[in-house]
Amino acid sequence: MLYTFLKFPAKLALYFYCRKIIINKKELLQRDGPLLIAANHPNSFLDAIILATLFNRPVYSLARGDVFINKFYKRLLLSLNMLPVYRISEGAENLEHNYTTFSSCIDIFKKNGIVLIFSEGRCINEWHLRPLKKGTARLAISAWQQAIPLKVIPLGINYSSFRIFGKNVILNFGELIEKESFNEAIPAGQGINTFNKKLQKQLKRLVIEAEVSDKEKIKKIFFVPQPVIKKILLFLPAVIGWLVHAPLHYPIILLIKNRANDHYDSIVVGLLFILYPIYLLAIIATVYLITKSLLAFFILILIPFTAWSLLQLKRQVK
Repeated sequence: MLYTFLKFPAKLALYFYCRKIIINKKELLQRDGPLLIAANHPNSFLDAIILATLFNRPVYSLARGDVFINKFYKRLLLSLNMLPVYRISEGAENLEHNYTTFSSCIDIFKKNGIVLIFSEGRCINEWHLRPLKKGTARLAISAWQQAIPLKVIPLGINYSSFRIFGKNVILNFGELIEKESFNEAIPAGQGINTFNKKLQKQLKRLVIEAEVSDKEKIKKIFFVPQPVIKKILLFLPAVIGWLVHAPLHYPIILLIKNRANDHYDSIVVGLLFILYPIYLLAIIATVYLITKSLLAFFILILIPFTAWSLLQLKRQVK
């Protein structure tokens, strides 16, 4: 499966895109299912990529349904463990397909699998928790009504920036929500409202709140100090890293700068994930043709190291 094949290189790539990922409950990454991760959604499919690489078991994520209309994209996304969820804005005729997706999620839970759902329903680059949609509650309650011992784990995903390459990420996991935490039976309407209140209460503590203009608060929360000796040792490799990677990085930035909106980060990561191995191999081949020396293959380690060095020293918040 493509998901399994890409998981390790994707995990490796995050070391060159995220400076630091801070997780408050790392033990949850080793959990078996059935588990429903109920998260906010600040940064498009980068949210799903990070979680898919961190969790030990495969994570199936729910994604906006309009992307699945193209048959090629549909096959690709399904092979990456992504399932479509349609909104009314994407056509009322498509809403019935949500029943198929929810049925697939129930089957995943029955096999002790893990599903990621973005409870706000859409992605917006902001440090703010938006009102929750009903999908998370409906999916959890449906599983409980079928006697599936599902556990729901609230998650706040927080980024130091949505536009800077080399960001710090804070993943705040909450307390497990189980059927037993509800004192009353779970009728449809009342159950959904009760569930959403419990989930919203937790997410409010887990999602960092800040105004875009409040640079000082954002810096105070996300800034990770670097030892002076580390800055000195990595300075020269970082300069080399900037010079070597600029021909790849800046054309990508210019290409999507004013087009990507809330999907900017994810598109940058996706393009670099595809193009960087090609770029690296092209440099190795060029150096080998010029030098005729096998030492050219040392670049396979050296150049990524300069990229990592640059990542450690560049600015952390915008």
